[in-house]
Amino acid sequence: MNARSTADGPPVSPGRATAPSPSGGRPGTSAAPAGSGEPSDSRRAGVPETGPPDSAPRAGARVPERRVPPRSAPLPPQVPAPRVAPESPAAPLARAGEPRTGRPELPGPGGTSDRAGHPDPYTAADAATLENLLRCWVRETGALRERGGPGEGGTAPREGTLRVPLTASGLTLRVPVPHWSVTGAHRFGPPVLEGAPPEAAPLNAVTLAALLSREAAYLGDAPRSAEDTGLIARVAGSVQHTARFLAHRRATPEPPSATGAFLDSEQALLFGHPLHPTPKCREGLTESELDVYSPETRGAFALHWLAVSPELAAGDSAWTENGSTIPAALLAARAAGPSVRAQLPDGAVPLPLHPWQARELRRDPVCAALLAEGVLRDLGPAGEPWYPTSSVRTVCRPDGPMMLKLSLGLRITNSRRNNLRKELLRGVEAHRLLCSGLADEWRAAFPGFDVVRDPAWLGVDLPGGGTLAGVDTVLRHHPFAAGDDIRCVAGLLAPLPDPERPEGPPRSRLARLLEGLAARRGECAGALAAEWFRRYLERVVRPVLWLDGAAGVALEAHQQNTLVALDAEGWPVGGRYRDNQGYYFRTSHRAALERRLPGHPLGVASDSFVDDPVVDERFAYYLGINNVFGLIGALGAQGLAEERRLLAELRCFLREVSRSGAPEGASSLPPLLLDSPTLRCKANLLTRLRGMDELVGPVDTQSVYTTIRNPLAD
Repeated sequence: MNARSTADGPPVSPGRATAPSPSGGRPGTSAAPAGSGEPSDSRRAGVPETGPPDSAPRAGARVPERRVPPRSAPLPPQVPAPRVAPESPAAPLARAGEPRTGRPELPGPGGTSDRAGHPDPYTAADAATLENLLRCWVRETGALRERGGPGEGGTAPREGTLRVPLTASGLTLRVPVPHWSVTGAHRFGPPVLEGAPPEAAPLNAVTLAALLSREAAYLGDAPRSAEDTGLIARVAGSVQHTARFLAHRRATPEPPSATGAFLDSEQALLFGHPLHPTPKCREGLTESELDVYSPETRGAFALHWLAVSPELAAGDSAWTENGSTIPAALLAARAAGPSVRAQLPDGAVPLPLHPWQARELRRDPVCAALLAEGVLRDLGPAGEPWYPTSSVRTVCRPDGPMMLKLSLGLRITNSRRNNLRKELLRGVEAHRLLCSGLADEWRAAFPGFDVVRDPAWLGVDLPGGGTLAGVDTVLRHHPFAAGDDIRCVAGLLAPLPDPERPEGPPRSRLARLLEGLAARRGECAGALAAEWFRRYLERVVRPVLWLDGAAGVALEAHQQNTLVALDAEGWPVGGRYRDNQGYYFRTSHRAALERRLPGHPLGVASDSFVDDPVVDERFAYYLGINNVFGLIGALGAQGLAEERRLLAELRCFLREVSRSGAPEGASSLPPLLLDSPTLRCKANLLTRLRGMDELVGPVDTQSVYTTIRNPLAD
């Protein structure tokens, strides 16, 4: 991978973005007790047990009826946001990280409610995007610190108003700040231009994106380029999509009865990543396609299938049942179902495609030539509907043993989501590594935690060498039964319309869970939130630290890649990690890891070994900043707990892990989080402004990292 340590570079002042340091790329048990939240025995083992092709669904399992919403009416025109006069400062704030009692109050139609609950979906979506842009700007540029403003984790703005100088435009923004967060989960009201007449409307998200793009170029954080207008267009599209998702969910807030907790949480990210400027960017989809292909609308669709001649079919499998390896071609045939199998020529391998990807491939001259030669055969859409998960490209069926991670060339957040061959190899390699005995050691220490495995893949190799781009597909275990309460962490924290008050301020499922616990127990919600957080650290974070400390394998465990298993009351009892892109094998552990798989060229074709300093940087961002600090920030911003109390809990946890003498104590992450005054953090806004694709090109040009204050150091 030729990764190098960031320690060799020049010192970086906090908050200033630099070119990122090179990395290695993204790179039989007893049954669980009823209500434990742990997947049932038949589905949770690393080796799933599946019946023969076309076997009947498990007893009691139901497939949700296909709910493809009709093409909705055009969104209503934008309603001007409420006026906030710059000479009328907001009420003074509590100390950073210590919100007032209950939920932070944000300016809304009546001046008091959260604008994300505005009755007009477009206004609500625009308000959420404005907050994302401002959170990104405060975190990524460092401009406020350098000009005497508040730092990312520092003191809150005085009198509840943030001033943002826009020197390149000769302007200054005044932004109400009802909640300032030490972890970056700030809440902002509608920004206005200083000196604008009182009757002038606040800025909308598209205008703010244009101003920030211009300022970033002036500060040297981004070049002047076509990406400026590209960002503006993507912000506009993301707002439109968010509004559409919100309108749909307000109309149908409850999921179909057989959806299950896992799929329900995958469909919950209506607003998306709170620190991304375009979290719902789906360039290339029409409105009708958006409804059908999006998890936020609970879309479902039949897959498109190709028949691949055996001489071109590529793949590998470490998927085993009853001790026998199941070939990838047979797994694909099971997923295809009888209607596809009936069309297959002798010896041909069925290859699933996302319908959008199938349409795009028709324009690819290489694919067209293979179709003309007859070595690829287009079988068209067929089979039962599949349901997109939060990544959009990974699909599942609630009653099936398999998920499919499809290639999808749409630009979603920071990249086009075509699978890379090295990622497919990495998923199978990681599965074999875990099956070498490592998973047994891990489960002995943490029986409630595991990895959702990616043990097989399919693709197409070209006759003259090389691969057909855009068709590589991962065959992933689906280890969750219908009754398992296991949820994506990002989905658990995501604001959603309240089923009892769909038009009111959105609330997360975790907020409703904790408030329900408080009501039943007659206890303080803040104390229960702190206890929930402590259990999350023990049952989800600690196992991830163990794998790093014991084996030198760090996971890209951000919130969307992390699943938490809940018991009947909603307490964390375990979890799962998923994503074949996100395994970092430490170079310091190369010899020990190679001994686990003798004779296998571990990490070579999969490009999985990464220099330790780079692993430290990425692990600190994904598990530390995105996952744990993000959880603290969400609990604080939603008025469920004081951030400083949760940070104190985290310090105690990290100190105990470091002193424990257990394998997890050997991970370098606890001392890094405890002792470093600053941390390296991915900068999504600047990554977008520089036109980078996280999955393409040399690893040192995939994304921008900046330096932020460590909230544990405050």
